[in-house]
This record gives sequence, C-alpha cells and structure tokens, in this order.
Amino acid sequence: MATLLDGRRLAAEIERRLSAVISEGLPEAGRAPGLAVLRVGDDPASGVYVANKEKACGRIGISSHGGHLAADTPAEEVLAVIRRLNADPTVDGILLQLPLPEGLAEEPLLAAIDPDKDADGLHTLNLGRLLKGEPGPRSCTPAGVMALLRSADVPISGTQAVVVGRSILVGKPMALMLQAADATVTVAHSRTHHLSEVTRQADLLVVAAGRPQLIGAVHVKPGAVVVDVGIHRLDGKLCGDVDYETVEPLAAAITPVPGGVGPMTVAMLLVNTVVAWCHRHGLEHDLGDLLS
Repeated sequence: MATLLDGRRLAAEIERRLSAVISEGLPEAGRAPGLAVLRVGDDPASGVYVANKEKACGRIGISSHGGHLAADTPAEEVLAVIRRLNADPTVDGILLQLPLPEGLAEEPLLAAIDPDKDADGLHTLNLGRLLKGEPGPRSCTPAGVMALLRSADVPISGTQAVVVGRSILVGKPMALMLQAADATVTVAHSRTHHLSEVTRQADLLVVAAGRPQLIGAVHVKPGAVVVDVGIHRLDGKLCGDVDYETVEPLAAAITPVPGGVGPMTVAMLLVNTVVAWCHRHGLEHDLGDLLS
C-alpha cells in the first residue's frame, strides 16, 4: 500500500507556523498581513476557491482585501483595481483568480501586479527569478508540491522526474523547481508520443495535464512517487489526472484527490503573503524551508 502524501495535514501545520509568525511580528509591524484576491465573473469553481482562500486567511490572521467584479467589467477597470491594490500599503499580496471571463486577457493583468505583491508567483519577473534561482514569490501549486515532498522525505536529488503538463501555472515552474533540487527532469504532455514509455522512467511522476484519469497503471513504474495536481468532477465524483484505484497499489507514495495538492496551493499562497509582509517590515521569520 502506498504512503499517502497528506496535503491537508501539512497545510494545517503550515497555517500554525504562519499564525505564530504573524503573532510575533504584529507588535512591530503595527498591522496584520493583507491579501487581496480579485475575482472577475461568476465561475462557480472560482467562487469556491476564493471562499476557501478567505477562510484560510481568517484562520491565521491575514486581512482579506478581495474584490468581486462583474464578468463584463472592462479590462481598464480591472487594471485600475490592480493599480489601487499595488498602491495600498495594507496589501502585501495580490492574486488574480483564474480563469478570467472570455474576452479578458490574463497576461496584461498579471503583468500589472507589483512583482513584490505577486502572491501567486506568476509575474514574468518572478518566473524569471525562479529560472535564475533568485529569491522571490514562487508559483503556489508547484511550491506546495515541493513542500509536500520534503515533508515526507521523498528523495529528489539524483532521481528521474517526469512532469506531465507544460502550463505556466504548474508544469513549467514545477520542472524548474525539481531541476533546482537536482532531479533529472523530463517534461511530457498530452501530445507526447508513447507517453507511457516516458512516464514509466519516472522515480517521481508529477501529473498536471488537466485531463481526468489520464495516467493509469500502464504509465507508472512500480515504486514510483506519484503526485496528482488535477481535480475534476467525473460522474458526480471528484477525481484527478491519475486513476487512483489502479495506480495506488503500484506507487511507493501518492497524493489523494481531494486532500493532496489542493490544500498545499492555498497554504503556499498564505506563505507568499506572510513572507512579503515580513520583508516589508524587516521582520525575521523561520519559513525558509518553504521557499523553493
């Protein structure tokens, strides 16, 4: 039976650490950290995600400065809100909830966010910092995967890692983080020929393809560590990009869906916000092990 990589448990532990950092730094900073989650439109899944993020902020003492704009809000109005949040001294982190409504381009809006307040680590400057190994906010989902692997003492250095997926949100930064941890990394995707031949080489398999149950037993080497980033609703049930029932018996360790990577994404959003707050006020923190 595979070891379960429990993201809920680790996320709760991280929240406790963040709460302690905030409590200790509050007298000197004079205010709590502030996170603004900006939602545009009425995508139901986004509504759930934003609510979860705001609840997490409340649990640890981060002030929420979020906004909800109508789906037909012009790009200039969204930009104006982002610029206002950039200038707001009580806001340490800004997240633009994706996906955006059709017709609203995400690139110029993400680029407008102050890189030092980029809580999701998606600004071009911060992706460049990741590429160069420089400090800066990291993309939350791959950073959460790295924290989860480290907490379970999963070996990374020297291993063969395969990332299935090449998005700027997960796949590409995930590959860079694994390379920085001295893994030998192959990036595959839904159009990779003979995908199973590639993925069966992996000691560590991270799947972020966005396709339900794409990866089955035929794709996994016995004893591999399998991280499933996907989440979908299929036949009324939640599932990931990995067919858990067939892969779990083969794997040495595996993330569940839900309860694996998802809670870690939210936890790392909080980490980015608290670290930015510490930097802004010259506060010490003990969160270095969470900064990939």
